[in-house]
Amino acid sequence: MSENEMNAARKAMIDSQLRTSGVNEGFVLARMAAVPREDFVPAEARPIAYMDRAIALGDGHFLAAPLFHGKMLAQAQPTTEDRVLVVEGGSSYLAELVRPLVASCDTVSADDTTVGTGKRKTYSLILVDGALEQFPEALEKRLEEGGRAVCGLVARGVTRLASGRKIAGTLALQPLADIGIPVLHQFDKPRQWSF
Repeated sequence: MSENEMNAARKAMIDSQLRTSGVNEGFVLARMAAVPREDFVPAEARPIAYMDRAIALGDGHFLAAPLFHGKMLAQAQPTTEDRVLVVEGGSSYLAELVRPLVASCDTVSADDTTVGTGKRKTYSLILVDGALEQFPEALEKRLEEGGRAVCGLVARGVTRLASGRKIAGTLALQPLADIGIPVLHQFDKPRQWSF
């Protein structure tokens, strides 16, 4: 596809996927208009970079659908004072969207969220680029008191956008909307027998 066709596809994504689904925050639309999704997918997937579903990147990684990233940013309301940690789903797209909006933006792969020892840096905002069954304690410890987290949650096969704030040392996530989100299986709960 030509650059003009990609630009037209990006505009169509904003007009027909984001705006029609209630994502109308100017900063979200500006960032999603500025960052070319086609740069975050394999060459053979460039023509479908703006479709309304997740794109497989290989090795179990995905670029989530535009609506997930739009709703996530709108819910997070990042500020220029925020120190953000992005837990990557494999594309680096979310970090590129948020980086210019905040004071600092670090990334970690889903595989590496519990790796490391000693004192860990804390953040005012944690964004998880995918859905998880449980928010890991090691990641919760990296969220400062009063800090916010936005992620996907998966329960009984249904994924939902969720957000929460850490109060009195505990992060409570509130599901907000059912939406298709790639699942990060690194955060699956241990399987147990049930009757």
